[in-house]
Amino acid sequence: MSTLIVYYSLEGNTDLIAQKIAAITGADLLRLNPIKEYPTGNVSKFFWGGKSVVFEEKPKLENYDISMEDYDTVIIGTPIWAGTYTPPIKTFLAENKMEGKNIYLFACHLGGGTDKCFKKLKEELNKNSIIETVDFLSPKENPGNRIDEQIKGFCKRITVEK
Repeated sequence: MSTLIVYYSLEGNTDLIAQKIAAITGADLLRLNPIKEYPTGNVSKFFWGGKSVVFEEKPKLENYDISMEDYDTVIIGTPIWAGTYTPPIKTFLAENKMEGKNIYLFACHLGGGTDKCFKKLKEELNKNSIIETVDFLSPKENPGNRIDEQIKGFCKRITVEK
């Protein structure tokens, strides 16, 4: 059995963290890509992202080929939108019922909503063991040792559990 990192990234923050975690842990990566992309880089991203969360949308995703049975450990990464995880993650969780997995969660944000986001993910994933959570404040804008140390600490727990 092995480890899967499943994540959505709008502007690269979550992708940056997922790539670094994969480099340390050797986990497989699955980046979720909605068929209809969200706008980036301006106020409309907040409008469309917030609307999608409020209306609990589950956007169609580009095809991916994984079997959850192949993984005993799943790392889920998401930006925080309107205090919760993103609609592409919502779609993935609806399409892939997970039970009995070791789950690690990470979230990227601009300054808040982490507790609410993790609470909602834990509720959704309640038939699994949530081992660890970690959040990152704007990793692309705040690169450096602090984020690298957070990632190393997070990954140390994952590799010990294997």
